[in-house]
Amino acid sequence: MKVLAIDTANYVMGVALLDEQQVVGEIITNVKKNHSVRLMPAIEQLLKECDTKPSDLEKIVVAAGPGSYTGVRIGVTVAKTLAWSLQIPITGVSSLEVLAANASYFDGYICPLFDARRQQIYTGLYTYEDTLKVKEEERIILISEWLLLLKELNQKVLFIGNDLSIHKETIIAALGEQAVFASTAKHNPRPSELGCIGLQKESEEVHTFVPNYIRMAEAEANWLANQAK
Repeated sequence: MKVLAIDTANYVMGVALLDEQQVVGEIITNVKKNHSVRLMPAIEQLLKECDTKPSDLEKIVVAAGPGSYTGVRIGVTVAKTLAWSLQIPITGVSSLEVLAANASYFDGYICPLFDARRQQIYTGLYTYEDTLKVKEEERIILISEWLLLLKELNQKVLFIGNDLSIHKETIIAALGEQAVFASTAKHNPRPSELGCIGLQKESEEVHTFVPNYIRMAEAEANWLANQAK
């Protein structure tokens, strides 16, 4: 099965082509430019270099969030359009799960995180036991509250993610030697890993598939609040 994986959930933009579990090609950029302008050219370049036509694709896998609202929307919109036009299945995968998969080598708790502003983070807790297992469901939470929960575990926790620098001092102050930090090379989720995870998950109905923002965008929340007045 030939799978196209798409990730625009955060600053890093990545696309990958897989044939079953074999990575055929992959493009990753960490450039703070508009993903809406760069995504389709990257897909076209990838397919051309891999001598693959859109009609050869058999499944689309997309990072469904959480992350940047705009980034998640762009990736999901393109993925749904491709799946619908090619009449092939689509599967969404948690952006946090893909990031946690980068730390499958770690024998302990794995904590991927993205900054959510105002001292909040998007996070969850995983372990790797032959496959990635969810120990704490993903959520948006104050970093201080999350660290209190992790301290009670009294075990090593590996933190991973591009936004670690924002919260690293807070983490060390709360957990001390209980906190372990992944190497910089591991902080970006890989679209090839996204594709591999998506291969193992059930497909979803393209028309009802929606991103997982975890929370509403601020503009949407304000609009609902105004309507309730």
